[in-house]
Amino acid sequence: MTAPRDADALFADLYSELKRLAGGHAQRFDGAFTLSPTALVHEAWLQMAMGRTLDFVDRAHFLSYASRAIRGILIDYARNRKAEKRGGGFQFTSLDDVQHAAGGHDAARLDLVRLGDAVEELSQLDARLAEVVDLHFFCGFTFEEIAAQRGVSERTVLRDWRKARLLLGDALKDAFA
Repeated sequence: MTAPRDADALFADLYSELKRLAGGHAQRFDGAFTLSPTALVHEAWLQMAMGRTLDFVDRAHFLSYASRAIRGILIDYARNRKAEKRGGGFQFTSLDDVQHAAGGHDAARLDLVRLGDAVEELSQLDARLAEVVDLHFFCGFTFEEIAAQRGVSERTVLRDWRKARLLLGDALKDAFA
């Protein structure tokens, strides 16, 4: 087993990768977020390190933790937008995988806050499945990258993704009733 790595060192080593991943959010969410990739990464880091000494076993554990922080920021941002004058109205405008998970309903109607709550419930049921959702959906990692990070086969990650989509679809289906 490798020695724990200091979070500061991992953040510095992975900074450009984290920025690339955060940049993917602007594309996936059709510019709905006014946060720049740099601001998103720095906000995630501030939340992660907030007065704590963090050590991670490896890169995968750090990225998993960072993906949850990014998800939290995006969901908080969506909640704040909804609370704004005129209702905020933040909703997804694309994302075929989530549309499929919701039973083929219009993904434009899928609410990020509701999705975040569903992923949080999923994490209580099966943390591994929620981690796949965080890494793939919120951070934009490919299944191959997730498999490499977790030390499992790509087929295992795909199986986890399919199971997570089914469970999320069940949790979100009443959103379209």
